[in-house]
Order: sequence, then C-alpha cells, then structure tokens
Amino acid sequence: MTKPAASKRHLPTSPFKAPTTPAPKHFAVGDQVTHDVHGLGRVVGIEDGIAALVNFGSEQVRILSPYTKMTKL
Repeated sequence: MTKPAASKRHLPTSPFKAPTTPAPKHFAVGDQVTHDVHGLGRVVGIEDGIAALVNFGSEQVRILSPYTKMTKL
C-alpha cells in the first residue's frame, strides 16, 4: 500500500506564485444545477456550509459541501 503524496507548502521566498484555493460554491433554493452522477436538478433546501438538498426528478439527494461534482446553471 502506498500513501498519497502530501501537498508541499509554498515558501515565501519562492519565485513562483502561491497556489490559489478555489472559492467555495454557494447555492440558493431554486437554483438549477447539474451533477456529474445524478444529472439535472433543482435545489430545494440548503444547510448553510454543510449540504444542499436537490430534487433530481426521480429522487431527492442531499449533496454535501464542497459540491465538487455539482455546478450551477
């Protein structure tokens, strides 16, 4: 078994730019979204910073933050 490589920290004296972290995604009730696994849906509930409840037509799914597979349309 191998361990995943740890991310290296940025040195302040480095000539290269520091890596940026993407801003967290924010969704609101009523937003139309697409999910890589579930497809098209509409946000029907929000738990601030924790999860979003999304109606995908055939099912409602609680998607946990940071919403890596979900984008707002």
